[in-house]
Amino acid sequence: MRKPAIYRGLLVYPRFASHSFWNYQATCEVVGRRYSAAPLGLTTVAALFPDNWQLRLIDRNIEELSDSDIDWADLVLTGGMLPQQRDTGAIIARAQALKKPVLVGGPDVTCSPEHYDIADFRLMGEAEDMFSEFLKAWDEGKRTGSFISTQFPDIKNRPPPRFDLLKLGHYMHVGIQASRGCPFSCEFCNVIELNGRIPRIKTAEQIIAELEALYALGYRGHVDIVDDNLIGNRTAIKPLLAQLGIWMRNRRYPFELSTEVSINAADDAELLRLMKEANFFAVFVGIETPDDEALRAANKKQNVGRNVTQNIDTLFRAGLFVNAGFIIGLDGERQSVSEAMVRCIHDAAIPICMVGLLYALPNTELHRRLQREKRLHADPDCPEETDADQCTSGLNFETLRPRVDVLTDYRAVIERIYAPVAFFDRVRRMVRALDVRGHKLRQPLGHILRDLRSFLKITWRSLQNPEIRWHYLKTLQDALAHNPRAMKVAVSMAALFLHYHWFARFLSHQIEGRIAESKCPSSSIGRIG
Repeated sequence: MRKPAIYRGLLVYPRFASHSFWNYQATCEVVGRRYSAAPLGLTTVAALFPDNWQLRLIDRNIEELSDSDIDWADLVLTGGMLPQQRDTGAIIARAQALKKPVLVGGPDVTCSPEHYDIADFRLMGEAEDMFSEFLKAWDEGKRTGSFISTQFPDIKNRPPPRFDLLKLGHYMHVGIQASRGCPFSCEFCNVIELNGRIPRIKTAEQIIAELEALYALGYRGHVDIVDDNLIGNRTAIKPLLAQLGIWMRNRRYPFELSTEVSINAADDAELLRLMKEANFFAVFVGIETPDDEALRAANKKQNVGRNVTQNIDTLFRAGLFVNAGFIIGLDGERQSVSEAMVRCIHDAAIPICMVGLLYALPNTELHRRLQREKRLHADPDCPEETDADQCTSGLNFETLRPRVDVLTDYRAVIERIYAPVAFFDRVRRMVRALDVRGHKLRQPLGHILRDLRSFLKITWRSLQNPEIRWHYLKTLQDALAHNPRAMKVAVSMAALFLHYHWFARFLSHQIEGRIAESKCPSSSIGRIG
């Protein structure tokens, strides 16, 4: 039997803009990292390659891509999300200029394949469903083609991602995935379009194998379970969490976990107990708006009628500090939402809030509806050159409320919640409520010394800024007096604020410019249709 040819694949993760809500550059600097999160999609795809492929990975968020890297490869693989679209295009053009074929995959090419016509290969959908077809075509000598998934594949019995390709020491955290899909039908969300409404869950053995792979590589610390809603199927996820808790205990807690959940997690005491035993310490929750009518209009009915303050407090009492998502610009808004949103964030004591302007993502029900109503802007799926996420972009359509009012609300919320006095007040109240008893993280001595150096850097940077200095000291004092076990959380919030304090000012200035443009009567934006 003829021995298969040896090929070289270069996986290139596109760059996010430096002015993103999620970029954390100032925070990375003080904790000795280059970027917040390690790329998971490309390492997942890497695990699908057979043994006759040699692979390398370049993450453009932490390192440069050289011509020699591209020259080494027989195939360049890239792709990512909408905020990475421009850099993905640049990678494709650069590789092709060096006569290398390019395969592009990921959520953005799946939702907007027309933006990637220049790529030699396009994979649309989840890679597991059609990657073998691509490999067969490649082995047959084909150097162009499009491969489209027609179903949502079973994700059980898949190999662990190739974490060995990552430079693990450069990231604040590493991600794994436990499930895909979400049972809800929020109009603005593309998760159900990309991954379906029926959650597909890996086995406990798979998740533990992935954690074992990270453990064997010497990684310790924060692992983010990147699911869009870990508890989409609570009945199925609970046995997995129970097994994960046993593994954590047996391994003496080498990792602390975070994830994203819907707010109904607060209704399930057993679920929260299992998450605590599995060493979860943080969750992201999509609250979106305190306006029930706007929630109904966006089909986020699972949040309607909720006592947000009470629900968030329940999560705090379960040892989970909460990051939350909010949206301004929903069609259901009938009047100014800034006061109610600021009050909701203040009352719930949520320090980190990703407040974004509504963005009609391609291939969502919102996008289709706005297209039918002829309200989408021309080329709404291609963000402006400086755009990075729903904070710096958004409102790619004609709003029902006056655009100036929406933008004014947005600026007011950002400026108020990230004012130092307001932010650190929420941190202090959150730290008092947070029950971190039972939370454990066993780290090597070198990691403990690294964390000590980070604490000293965070303290120095905070004390150097007169706007932050006294709020930071007051927060440390309050944590020591009322919940010393949660001191690490208080310091972590201060580290994140080094980024958000700058970002809020940057964003306020940008929104001020957009308000001025919206007030200009000569300003007009094209529509579809």
